[in-house]
Amino acid sequence: MSAAHRDMAKSQGSLAVALSDWIEEAYDLPKCSIPDLREYASSPEEAATILRQTWGIGEASVGNVVHLLELHGVRVFSLAVDSMNVDAFSMWKGSNIPIVMLNTLKSAERSRFDAAHELGHLCLHQHGSKNLNPSIEAQADSFASAFLMPRNSVLANAPAFPTIDRLISLKSRWGVSLAALVYRLRKLNIISEWQYKSLCVQIGKMGYRRAEPQSAERETSGVLQAILRDFHINKSGSRQKIAEALLLPLDEVDALLFGLTYGVTHGKRIGEPKGKAELQLVSSIAP
Repeated sequence: MSAAHRDMAKSQGSLAVALSDWIEEAYDLPKCSIPDLREYASSPEEAATILRQTWGIGEASVGNVVHLLELHGVRVFSLAVDSMNVDAFSMWKGSNIPIVMLNTLKSAERSRFDAAHELGHLCLHQHGSKNLNPSIEAQADSFASAFLMPRNSVLANAPAFPTIDRLISLKSRWGVSLAALVYRLRKLNIISEWQYKSLCVQIGKMGYRRAEPQSAERETSGVLQAILRDFHINKSGSRQKIAEALLLPLDEVDALLFGLTYGVTHGKRIGEPKGKAELQLVSSIAP
């Protein structure tokens, strides 16, 4: 990425840490249960299987990746960088609070994959690495692919003769993009190299790399929504009061929530929540 986008992302990361600190002082959030799988960095598929077993997911599809991360102590915020070249990044606050920043301008499927990719970094490359190289990103990609589309599940459901139409109807089972599903089929040797290249050409010609067919509903944050509801209803607070407590402009706070909370579809800004507060969602979010 450009230096400007890198600096903007790092700045928003610092603001996310400040907001996370404020939230932790006021609310009891799930503790981190991200296992250290650094010994499996060279075998990301095995690491994804181990994590699924550790978290009791088995071969089931992950309904909401953001909720699953939050359930296991990850703080998820929006990365409001006006660039499609910045997908996401993750970091650790101290030794036990992981933070993930997601670019919510991406498609719902791409955002899910980005979240799983950052989960891969948190497990495989805990607390960063001084030897950043393309292989680390490839490991996180392989982890995300295997975590979202477990081998046995894909083998059991893949069509014998995959076509674009059949794959479009199938991809919603795992909440992934059409391109990601085709790539996974090739990695598992379900399709040949010739079939893979042919399907990729069709995806490009049909414009499905730019606009995902039958796109899924965007995932939002259960934790942030519950906190905003409680703060608004039970404490008569507002996002403006949060901004004042952090000594930040309101738009800086909104940028961290945009895409993950209320009123965020179609580029609209966040509206104040209405209704009865149910803060128990913070500690009982379903995957």
